[in-house]
Amino acid sequence: MRLAMVGTGYVGLVSGTCFAEFGIDVICVDKDASKIESLKKGEIPIFEPGLEDLVEKQVAAGRLSFTTDLTQAMKDTDAVFIAVGTPPRQDNGHADLTYVHQAAKEVAQLAEGYTVVVTKSTVPVGTAREVEKIVAEHKKPDAVIDVCSNPEFLREGAAIVDFMRPDRVVIGTDSERAKEVLKEIYRPLYINETPMVVTTPESSEIIKYASNAFLATKITFINEIANLCEVAGANVQDVARAMGLDGRIGSKFLHAGPGYGGSCFPKDTLALTQTGQVMGTPQTIVEAVVKANKDRQHQMAERVIAACGGSVKNMKIGVLGVAFKPNTDDVRDAPSLVILPALQEAGAKISAHDPEAQEEASKHLKDVTWQSDPYDVAKDADALVIITEWNEYRALDMSRIAGSMQVKRLIDMRNIYKPEIMRELGFHYVPIGKPEITVKNETKLKQVS
Repeated sequence: MRLAMVGTGYVGLVSGTCFAEFGIDVICVDKDASKIESLKKGEIPIFEPGLEDLVEKQVAAGRLSFTTDLTQAMKDTDAVFIAVGTPPRQDNGHADLTYVHQAAKEVAQLAEGYTVVVTKSTVPVGTAREVEKIVAEHKKPDAVIDVCSNPEFLREGAAIVDFMRPDRVVIGTDSERAKEVLKEIYRPLYINETPMVVTTPESSEIIKYASNAFLATKITFINEIANLCEVAGANVQDVARAMGLDGRIGSKFLHAGPGYGGSCFPKDTLALTQTGQVMGTPQTIVEAVVKANKDRQHQMAERVIAACGGSVKNMKIGVLGVAFKPNTDDVRDAPSLVILPALQEAGAKISAHDPEAQEEASKHLKDVTWQSDPYDVAKDADALVIITEWNEYRALDMSRIAGSMQVKRLIDMRNIYKPEIMRELGFHYVPIGKPEITVKNETKLKQVS
């Protein structure tokens, strides 16, 4: 079997590489010539654990290749996956389907014989039908093309595991022939008894948005419960753990923090609300989630300022982690992109560290002093803020941190340290969803020159 993957972004590159791991011949195509040349050299444009080694393995095995030539990619293919970007439009927030429509047109013009065209990109409901119309208008007279929807459910930082051992595979199609092609493509997953949901294209497209919106809702819900816990003197981690033990609720995504970000949740929740408005079925719960999450990120900056006595003017604020989550260099819609500029606007000087995202973050964050070591971030800082829970931040020598700071003040937005230990070390400790630890007569540990 032979597949073409149109688009070598996050979804296209991970999916194409994993299909090759299944034993399928995959050719990835992209119009960005520099990206293709880099991939041919083994240079991976994104950080995803295990991806670089897997790409190298599949290229060496001859099952994975890269090209800018769609004609070459289309030759003798059984299926073509469209995995191009669908960013929100600047004017109204609707998903921009320009690249999807263009890819569908070009694929249709080149397809010969029977071909299955699969939308892998995250798209609003009704997109598969739009692609069907485009394909019908531009295909060759003797070509037979079926269109399927096959949404991805990849978590950044765990994408390879998610692809190889998914919770489910969703296939949206009205064609029995196309269904059999997709089932054959995913046949290696049968050994793991992976559930396969075969439904209509419309249901398939809604499944993707509804899934992400529900997870975003869980995050937002526990963040609001965290606010209640702080006022009531409760512990949100205890609350979340007890809730998660209920099989109807589950423990995943019940971790209080600075709000969700990344390439999926912000875009998909917004797209779902836009779709609901267009179709006259407002998604009021998700609309509230979008607003609450946006507010949450601004509130986190206010929390830092409050912890510093109401002003951060001329203070050095150390920041650990700017990626929207660990194990990725992605900063799209990351809380840090709201928190750091807000602190700077309030007069703070920012020193920051992230194991992978500093280069990408520097394109969006200005006047930040980037450090190569977490301890350098804490040196002479008036406050230290943990935004991303990278593993290397979980076991820092907090005695060393305390001894190097101007003021022992820690705002832990991921609750990775224990309040009782912070109390012993003399920190003014501000967690999420728990009572903060205050220090009487808080004074600077060093004299400011």
